[in-house]
Amino acid sequence: MSDSRSIRLHGLDTLRALAVTLVVLHHYTLFVSSDEHTFGWVGRIGWAGVDLFFALSGYLIGNQIFAALKSGAGLSLKAFYARRLLRTLPNYLVILAIYFLWPAWGENAPLAPGWRYLSFTQNLGLAPGTAFSHSWSLAIEEQFYLLLPALALLGLALRLRLWTAWVFIGGVIAAGMLLRARLWVGHVEAHEYGIYLYYKLIYYASLCRLDELVAGVALALLKNQHPALWARMTAHGNGVLAAGLAVIGATFWLFLDDHFGFVPTVFGYPLLALGFGLLILAALSQRSILRALRVPGAGQLAVWSYAIYLTHRGMSAVAVQPLQALGYGPRTGPAIALLLALSVLSGWVLYRLVETPFMALRARYVPSNLARPGLTAPR
Repeated sequence: MSDSRSIRLHGLDTLRALAVTLVVLHHYTLFVSSDEHTFGWVGRIGWAGVDLFFALSGYLIGNQIFAALKSGAGLSLKAFYARRLLRTLPNYLVILAIYFLWPAWGENAPLAPGWRYLSFTQNLGLAPGTAFSHSWSLAIEEQFYLLLPALALLGLALRLRLWTAWVFIGGVIAAGMLLRARLWVGHVEAHEYGIYLYYKLIYYASLCRLDELVAGVALALLKNQHPALWARMTAHGNGVLAAGLAVIGATFWLFLDDHFGFVPTVFGYPLLALGFGLLILAALSQRSILRALRVPGAGQLAVWSYAIYLTHRGMSAVAVQPLQALGYGPRTGPAIALLLALSVLSGWVLYRLVETPFMALRARYVPSNLARPGLTAPR
């Protein structure tokens, strides 16, 4: 997930906290209570928290890259990759080791081959029911981190015009829609195992799930290359927020009505990208309610969100059985409260013991993405 320290804006913290909360509640309904009604419609639509994470990552990482390229210092691929790996790998490798060493942490489900996790290719053809299956989104983000700066530098080296970047972004969105449509018609529609194939071929697949990431990149490109337009748009933060909420509301209704249907599959993800992009824009806008909103605890959840994402399923898997033995099933209030609290606590422990020292190392040895840190942006 994106670096929570890169920007300390209350609006972005709120969105990041919302994203991890949605994911945790959704996974609770799927893997702990086995009851999609545990948290009502919020639990059912909670998978969209991953898409919100994607949009945030697209903006935050894109903004770092485009700001560096626009500056006189330039972008260092070596520094960028080093910073990303120090941010994402330590937590990930610790949790991956736990999955391989402690089967109960992985709900005693089968794991993919280790090299798939280490190469961040586990999402490709991922079979539902695999242990650590929620790492599919981390694989897509790592692929994104690898490609975006290289593509940006290549475009700069080839002296491509700015409009080609917008054409590329639009092309990625269109290609994703066409690919999902083809896969749905060929493998999901009227197929006995249609939902299984939906997850394996569409939901987990990199080329089908780029909509929100490129929407975030589009925001970053707009901010860095079209400052006048950016200023006009961010001057109307509350209007942007209202539009974003309207789009998200309509899109949630679409998915809740028929999650695996053709229309949600083809058009739902671009609509999520638009809605979440508008929410991020509102969070960055002056005089916006979302920008100024301070939700108690949201800042801490935002900082711990990556660690919580990694630990929450395993923590619930090992804690639910002792609670059941005591007579508190996963659908009871005390069990729900305790398991959710343990999900946050386990993330905090990982954050403190692993993430924090490696982030300190990063701050000391790779403090920026700039190729020539002593130079400043031209005026």
